[in-house]
Amino acid sequence: MATTKKPAGREVVSLDTLAKQKRDALPEPVTFELHGVEFTLEPFNSLPMDVQERMRGPEDYLSILRTALSEEKVKEMIGAGYTLLDLNLVAEEWIRRSGIEPGELGASSAS
Repeated sequence: MATTKKPAGREVVSLDTLAKQKRDALPEPVTFELHGVEFTLEPFNSLPMDVQERMRGPEDYLSILRTALSEEKVKEMIGAGYTLLDLNLVAEEWIRRSGIEPGELGASSAS
């Protein structure tokens, strides 16, 4: 539950407890395999906030994967012949398994 403190006559709502509860409720990381490349992705909403800063749009999955995995793993995916269709499939499954509803991601990154 969020606690309220009133230092110097102003209300401050602490979200620390609520944030911890939400982090603790995130699903476990998921290991995927496609075209012989195995990779593990943490829940989408556990990514660092600066990921959004690096994105060129709400569906810039390549930049997101570079952050979530590594440049080397992305190069391995490219070397294995991943297509844009594959990239979208990875993103769709990752988002679904992260517990994000369809349309929720675009709405949150637009704000």
